[in-house]
Amino acid sequence: MKKNILYIALLGMMSLMTVGCESELDIEKHGNMGSMDTYYTTDENVNTGTASLYLETKSAYYNWFFVKNLLSDDVWCGGGQRSDNGEMEKLNEYGFDSNHSMIESLYKSLYAIIYKACLLTDKIQGETPVMKRAINEAKVFRALAHFELVTLWGTAPVVDHLLTPAEYQQPNSTPAELWAAVEKDLNEAINSGTLPSKTNANDAETGIRVTKEFAQALLGKAYLFQGKNSEAAAMLDHVINSNKYALFAGEYDDQFHAAANNNCESLFELQKRNDPEQVWNVFDMVYIMQGWRTSALSYNPAALMKLAIGNYGFCNPRQSLYDSFVEWEGENGYRKNKTLLNNDQLKAFGVEIQPGASIYGSEGYFFWKNQAYKEDCATDMSYFQVGQFIDLKVMRYAEVLLLAAEAHLQAGNAAKATEYINMVRTRAQETPLTTVTLNDIKTEKRLELCNEGVRYQDLVRWGDAKTAMANQGKDVPAYTGSDVQWNWHNSKYGFQDKNTLLPIPLKELELNPNMKQNPGW
Repeated sequence: MKKNILYIALLGMMSLMTVGCESELDIEKHGNMGSMDTYYTTDENVNTGTASLYLETKSAYYNWFFVKNLLSDDVWCGGGQRSDNGEMEKLNEYGFDSNHSMIESLYKSLYAIIYKACLLTDKIQGETPVMKRAINEAKVFRALAHFELVTLWGTAPVVDHLLTPAEYQQPNSTPAELWAAVEKDLNEAINSGTLPSKTNANDAETGIRVTKEFAQALLGKAYLFQGKNSEAAAMLDHVINSNKYALFAGEYDDQFHAAANNNCESLFELQKRNDPEQVWNVFDMVYIMQGWRTSALSYNPAALMKLAIGNYGFCNPRQSLYDSFVEWEGENGYRKNKTLLNNDQLKAFGVEIQPGASIYGSEGYFFWKNQAYKEDCATDMSYFQVGQFIDLKVMRYAEVLLLAAEAHLQAGNAAKATEYINMVRTRAQETPLTTVTLNDIKTEKRLELCNEGVRYQDLVRWGDAKTAMANQGKDVPAYTGSDVQWNWHNSKYGFQDKNTLLPIPLKELELNPNMKQNPGW
């Protein structure tokens, strides 16, 4: 199925390119391709449109991942040296304004997802099972995009249909209107009877596309973000009680590698494929940007055999994250050691900082769970490591359990909250809790889901962001292998009141006189 989707997508893109070129050059068409109004009348064309929607979401992942993680208190920007990536540094240090390229790109990408979803919901003509499923998959993607828009920007426009030219300059929406759009799309998709469910937790084939349970998990998350705790608890319980998902039972870190793509813990992940002859589909900057800064390191033969080198060293863990692991799990905690390493552990693995070198944006800690292996690479490019076929994770079952724990606690069911958090703690080889507090859930969630694009939005909705990131960016470190040097300092830094919402991109305001900027920007 995965290959079929991708081949269909390629054929669709080739068809679109052909139509575009012939129109531009005024060459007679070879056959009638039809119009947009008649294109979505066959299952084959609907599958092409659905594949294009999945690919659009995958293309948005890079900015989605880095914007949200760099804004959190889990990571340093890193890189080769100061200003290696100025746009990322501005995010990480809260020095950005309304003209930030990555924020603008993410904003545009979310509306590109919405547009392709609306093509399916508005233009499909027919009621075959393929068509009905496609419409409701599209509603889930549209809800996902609106979820990101309301939690990051708050006042971005709702778009729930293909806009006519007279509608292009949409005004701001309210959070209530955006949340209503999210709920409407997800409820309709869930109740449609067209979204499949996995046959069991190990059904990797069905899970490569949107399922009913992923839609339920996203709706439960939306309810929780609005403070609808009872509704969130009930919806998330549907996912848990379905028994279609389970916490990954192997070594904790193995779930983050290609061999475990679409494993039992995956609610949804964007697909990659192991095909070195089609690198166009594998090429991705997500892992090269995160992997340890290869140019500053020396590797022994065993490490060279294991690791995919040729990486840039962005997204290094902060000491506050490491300290949180130690406080919660102990110096030798199982999950801690499967998630990140200190310098002594790095050396024990066979990797050392080169004499005279330093790692910019580092306090001497290194993520392990997202460090790609050679076996993860369809094409191992040690000079430019972009060939991994590790699927891009959107939601894991561990997040569902922790969302449900929070919802139940807030709704007054501490026993159920304790049960769910202890499922995550047991997998982490930690002692079960006898009682649970909201702070317990916050800590557990930070450690379990660090650097997975969850933390920033949680801090904002909890009202903890200003405290957690008040001084973020004031001073920036570099690690030499023996000490931490703080050679860079900013006068403008840290989370301020205006950062509760991201700025509407300046270009959007210039093109749309009906849009108003978010407060403080």
